[in-house]
Amino acid sequence: MKTSPIPALNLALYNKLKPWAIVFSIMVLLIVVSLRTLHLETSYSFRWLAAFHSSLNALTAVGLLTAYYYIKYAKDITKHKKWMIVNMICSGLFLISYIIYHLTTPETRYCNEGLIRSFYLFLLLTHVVLAACILPIVLFTFLRAYTGQIELHRRMAKWAFPIWLYIAVTGPILYLMLRSCFQS
Repeated sequence: MKTSPIPALNLALYNKLKPWAIVFSIMVLLIVVSLRTLHLETSYSFRWLAAFHSSLNALTAVGLLTAYYYIKYAKDITKHKKWMIVNMICSGLFLISYIIYHLTTPETRYCNEGLIRSFYLFLLLTHVVLAACILPIVLFTFLRAYTGQIELHRRMAKWAFPIWLYIAVTGPILYLMLRSCFQS
């Protein structure tokens, strides 16, 4: 069983990073909300980004499960940390991809009817609401670990992990369900 030393408690660093995490979370939320009204005209089609950010979500889901395995069963803190950094990077790339896609690509509406439409709308609603909430939860869970507040990190991770995993899994499912509705 390999483990790395737990970081020393650094409340001063946490207090310096906390306002930045709050401001970043608010800015991202405002940008994402404004995507419904903003549009950039471009001659280049960014439609391919839908598949790209769906793939990043899928990779994040695998990465979250891998990180969970390393901390829960293998008790390997070093590998857990590395996988969580990979997950943060994938999610950051997802966010950039998502913003570019929605700034440049017309909205695609779900084209199927009946029970499958109700299922799609349920998944979409839960995915969007939880996605709107997850960024500050993930940032503060990460900051707690980074600054050595391991017990608080563990308590927050019990909430962050299933929500983040749900978002990472439902994103690709929604993409696959919507894919037949894309205009050429």
